[in-house]
Amino acid sequence: MISSEPAVYISTDSAGVLDRKIASARNMLTCCNLCPRKCGVDRTGGAVGVCGVGTKAFVYGFHPHFGEEDPLVGTNGSGTIFFSHCNLLCNFCQNYEISHDGEGEAVSDEQLGMMMVALQHQGCHNINFVTPSHVVPQILAALKIAIAGGLSVPLVYNTSAYDQMATLRLLDGVFDMYMPDFKFWDADIAEKTCNAGDYPAVARKAVLEMHRQVGELKMDENGLARRGVLLRHLVLPDNLAGTREIMRFLAQKVSTNTYVNIMPQYRPCGRAWETTGMDRPITADEFDAALAAAREEGITRLDRRRRTPIIW
Repeated sequence: MISSEPAVYISTDSAGVLDRKIASARNMLTCCNLCPRKCGVDRTGGAVGVCGVGTKAFVYGFHPHFGEEDPLVGTNGSGTIFFSHCNLLCNFCQNYEISHDGEGEAVSDEQLGMMMVALQHQGCHNINFVTPSHVVPQILAALKIAIAGGLSVPLVYNTSAYDQMATLRLLDGVFDMYMPDFKFWDADIAEKTCNAGDYPAVARKAVLEMHRQVGELKMDENGLARRGVLLRHLVLPDNLAGTREIMRFLAQKVSTNTYVNIMPQYRPCGRAWETTGMDRPITADEFDAALAAAREEGITRLDRRRRTPIIW
């Protein structure tokens, strides 16, 4: 339990540290090494790399979201901002049109900042940045504007966990909550589905750094998440995600008290058919086995909602 304290970025900005973080993040765009792809293009000069984004962030939509985990939703919803494009680009993405095709609109830093403030005015308990890894400089610059507009609710970094260590360290003192989706344990599966064979190693380091910064998930007196790591894991057919190994890593290297949402909603989307075994939804038995594996490996804080898998 934690009392409702001001979001961590308030003191970071007051100390003048946020300005330095903004400058450092923008500098990373000139020879982009913002994420593990390390494309090396000058995004400030109009070039784009794997993510397809230059100087402006693209936003698909923003609104109060009531489908997130209960500690984020509360009574008024989680204030989600859905970014277009992506640095990981899973071939089975359930938001393929947004992540791969880039559906959405380019926005200025001022517009992005005002989105944050607008969501707070609607009563949202937090600002939840969905797929933020490739637009960290834009988020930081917009945050400065939002703070001047009165923003004070916690920020959530809702990521695939394909995050560069240097970028995550820039976010220390900015985000109260991290919500990584640890997708795969096996490098071969990551290579086949995302062209990112380094994903498992990157995700392990990223989750450890996130936990170092904010620790285990803590709630306030109303049961709302205020600070910490909330980890997601999407169960895949034929155990292609490596659920047991991921849960073992969390229990042994992070904390048995890590808040974990094991998710059953996988269905074939995008180009899922390109990967053997990914052409069907998971079964109820596969989901039950994933939950059992988490418990057997020592994970004690599983999200309590029981979503119904799409049965194949």
